[in-house]
Amino acid sequence: MMTKIKISTEYIALGQFLKAADVIQTGGMAKWFLSEYDVFVNGEQDQRRGRKLRKGDKIEIPDYGSFEII
Repeated sequence: MMTKIKISTEYIALGQFLKAADVIQTGGMAKWFLSEYDVFVNGEQDQRRGRKLRKGDKIEIPDYGSFEII
């Protein structure tokens, strides 16, 4: 099942997205999470906390789920 994450700005950083999607509890955990887990943005692995996610982007995190920015 695809979980939809609504944003009200032009983009959201990957680190902020992880918190908004309840994958991590605090923004400070983003760097650790990205170093420990594979995150795929539109099918490509990306570990950059500052990666800009825009509406329509799809994020896959094995064992955590599938997400879409809306």
